[in-house]
Amino acid sequence: MATLAARMARFAMALDAQRIPDAIAECAREHILDALGVGLAASSLAGSEALYRAVRALGAAEEATALGFPGRLPAASAALLNGTLIHSLEYDDTHTGAIVHGSAVVVAAALAAAERHGATAKDLTRAVVAGWEILIRIGLAAPGAFQRRGFQVTAVGGPFAAALIGSLLAGRDEKAAVNAMGIAGSQSSGVFEFLAEGATVKAMHPGWAAHAGLVAAELAAAGVTGPATIFEGAHGFYRAYADDGEAPARLAELLDSLGEKWMIAEAAFKGWPCCHYIHPFLECAERMRAAGVAPGDIAAIECDVPEEEAMLICEPWERKQAPASGYEAKFSLPYALGLVLCGAEAGVRAFAGAADHAGALALARRTSWRPWSGSGFPRRFAARVAVRLADGRTLREEVAQVKGTPERPFSRAEIIAKFERNAALAMDAAAARAMGEAILEPGERAIRGMFQHLTRVRSITR
Repeated sequence: MATLAARMARFAMALDAQRIPDAIAECAREHILDALGVGLAASSLAGSEALYRAVRALGAAEEATALGFPGRLPAASAALLNGTLIHSLEYDDTHTGAIVHGSAVVVAAALAAAERHGATAKDLTRAVVAGWEILIRIGLAAPGAFQRRGFQVTAVGGPFAAALIGSLLAGRDEKAAVNAMGIAGSQSSGVFEFLAEGATVKAMHPGWAAHAGLVAAELAAAGVTGPATIFEGAHGFYRAYADDGEAPARLAELLDSLGEKWMIAEAAFKGWPCCHYIHPFLECAERMRAAGVAPGDIAAIECDVPEEEAMLICEPWERKQAPASGYEAKFSLPYALGLVLCGAEAGVRAFAGAADHAGALALARRTSWRPWSGSGFPRRFAARVAVRLADGRTLREEVAQVKGTPERPFSRAEIIAKFERNAALAMDAAAARAMGEAILEPGERAIRGMFQHLTRVRSITR
């Protein structure tokens, strides 16, 4: 019987672009568009140039484009930089059930490998679809289990998808792809300890996964071997990272639907550059603002938080009420909620510097939370918010599923508008629109136009 890694490789190698439904190919291009926009926006912020210099010091081969910067990098280095930029704003897409940030790994790896190997637009789409389909299923086999052990599933599962992508776009065979995934299992890493002090290393998790996968593909091509039983083995991925001996059987069942059920269509786009768990709470805040609630009217705020999310957005509560930086504020439920209740712009710039919005901090101090079991997590990112007003009234709002998911999707127009808004932070607005059109175009001109436009970033004062 074929190993799980072999089944994944067989699916990817046999996946013909013509077999991918048009709607799924279009969905993949929308995720490429979204990821590039977020990465370009991140490249415009302070600190990105130092990251670029650090990655450039790893090697100087000109193989792939760096988002927002001139010159090219070795493909694996470009994947590291671009994946880090795409994830750094917490504005990148998520599959809620699997809890994976797919495009920060998949698009970063696929763009770099596609450029290095001269892939066509169809090849790129095929690789992005294959990577997403595999990464989602890896996460769904043990939903929440990785987080309970302190690992981010994007980080530890991502190298497998990137290794498969690297092998696919290089034109390698199934055996090489299986070896690459086996090697990638020894490169998986990414722990949640960053929460202890708001460290920014989490941004690197998908970039490192993309880098690791592409390196694994090259090592496999050079003759290094990896265990074919990396997923189901006694010392394999799920037992080590999820402490779940039943997960391989669940993954086997999930792999049965490859090529029939396209899970990339379930991936959610994000409307704010902060932790996705916080978004339904911000929707509640928007509704309250629309109903006329002003910051001065609010005596107290209470949030019902799905208990599985609390580690990331509520603990320790005293620190969440006064985050030490804008980056740390991305994971602060009370601060982000306070921003929206104050009517402040909770956009890229709001989380780029200090977390010093006085109104948001004041409301954060009036906010409390309690654990909520049975919210439907991780399939649903839900929220309940109760606001007690100074006049004694209590207003309540509830969101059963966050916007951007298939149940409540963003329109294509909203996806394009988000891309243009983000890309315009790093390039001329007209060029951003032209690049968006090139990415969404299904023809072969698309990939050439995309890379041509990516080289036209303007000089930015960082």
